Amino acid sequence: MGYAHDYAAEIMQRGRIPMEPADFVPDWADRPRKAKFYPGVESFPLPDTDFPEGATVAAGCTRTDEPHEQRPFTLDSLSGMLRDSYGLTGRRLGVQTNTDLAALPHYTQANWSRGTASGGGLYPVSVYWVSGPSGPRPPGVHYYSAPHHSMQRLLAGDVTGEVRAALGEGAAGADRDQFLVLGIKYWQNAFKYNSFSFHAVSMDLGAIVGTWRIWARAQGLSVEPALWFDEERLSHVLGVPNEEEGIFAVVPLTWEGAEPTGGLATPDLATPRLSTAALPDVPAVRHTDVERSRTVLRFETLQRIHAATVEAATDRPEPGALEPAAAIAPTATGTPVVLPEPELPPVSVRDALRERRSSFGRFDAARPVTTAQLAATLDACVAASLGGDTEQPAAPDGSASPGLVTLYAFVNHVEGVEPGAYAYDPVDHTLRPVVTGPPGPFLQRNYFLSNYNLEQAGVVIVPTIRTAAVLDAVGDRGYRLVNGTIGAVAQTFYTVASALGLGAGVALGFDNISYIEELDLERTGEKPLLIMLLGNERPRPADFRYEIG
Repeated sequence: MGYAHDYAAEIMQRGRIPMEPADFVPDWADRPRKAKFYPGVESFPLPDTDFPEGATVAAGCTRTDEPHEQRPFTLDSLSGMLRDSYGLTGRRLGVQTNTDLAALPHYTQANWSRGTASGGGLYPVSVYWVSGPSGPRPPGVHYYSAPHHSMQRLLAGDVTGEVRAALGEGAAGADRDQFLVLGIKYWQNAFKYNSFSFHAVSMDLGAIVGTWRIWARAQGLSVEPALWFDEERLSHVLGVPNEEEGIFAVVPLTWEGAEPTGGLATPDLATPRLSTAALPDVPAVRHTDVERSRTVLRFETLQRIHAATVEAATDRPEPGALEPAAAIAPTATGTPVVLPEPELPPVSVRDALRERRSSFGRFDAARPVTTAQLAATLDACVAASLGGDTEQPAAPDGSASPGLVTLYAFVNHVEGVEPGAYAYDPVDHTLRPVVTGPPGPFLQRNYFLSNYNLEQAGVVIVPTIRTAAVLDAVGDRGYRLVNGTIGAVAQTFYTVASALGLGAGVALGFDNISYIEELDLERTGEKPLLIMLLGNERPRPADFRYEIG
């Protein structure tokens, strides 16, 4: 077993045994920026784009095995996807119960809203666009500046051959010349969460990919990321020290004007370049991100889990490798609660993302969640995935392969459902009783923070994954897959809740072991990685909103 097993065990135990350094206190006055800063580089603004009618959350969250034509990306669609996921869309202030409320009215601590959720609101994911000859701009490497909604050119020239070589022979998308590369600068999160930060940032990766997949699917576009590739090779191309910024995903883009077969419009680019890693003139970004913090700390645990997940980064899992780690069907106990057919309202993905927010203590138990709302939420969340090289092939009978996630629902206030803990069966679309009786005391007793009253939520949904089984199946890099998948589930949850007009919140500050014991998960090896709160909010909240995009 690799170090990822040990790290996963520490995460589960951290509610009872604090992770080192246990006495760490963030230096808020010396915090890093929420985005990278490249002084003196050229940039160009991305275009403003309209959102097409019919591109709804229902279309973005619906899974279908029916073949359909994939539309190519254009500069307009790339711009829209980036703006709606990571771009700044407005400023928000509201009376709520999160611990950072006192700081938010100050401009330097402004709470700028984005479509994608982020642990602690820190947004540590770096988005790079590596473009080749088929693109609308001269080939090069660009960094997406979220505050400006612009592309900053870091390198001029076509280096897409390096990306294709990093993906490796036979990789899906290795015949393309347009790529989004996702890095995570650890200090942007570790300054606050230290050793816990790797757990959080890998969920951040899943959240942005989850947004992209919903957004793209609603418009007939495709986002299929690769998680296995030569990470150090791409670190070199991007000019970042790999131990400081991990490269977590590569998203090949089908681009308008590129040849549908052979990959590219130019024949001699159809085949990936041979490796040139041993040569001294391998192209690389020379611009350097300027750090705001005067003191940058390193944490041994973070460095160890990063190194463990990089070690076999090119060992892409074979099709079916994750089958032994698939979610286990819930055991039938008691009388199942049959849920109505899931149905989402015709709300556009853009509108849902713009309305997305965390409820922070504003839940109102006086208005219960309906079974239809719960059914739609569970159906969308259980199907969320990262796709790409983590997608499992269909079963021999043609049915979809079971995913990695099992959902449990602690019902407080849902119309027609008795309070208690239930396992969601996605095949029968039912809730199977696990623990009877109101769960409010258990939920609140095992929550560490003061920003939510969990009993006031209509339902608390808990996604679980058999973490050890995933790591046994695909190695330590599978830890990124585990948490990325949970991040995609969380982002789907937020988006669907917004479309349904419900309040939502996601939290990691709970006693994982108590949930394992309460749900009897030791038997199956399932690990609860976060909790998702759903419910109606109190009417007429005291809020300020200013839309900027």
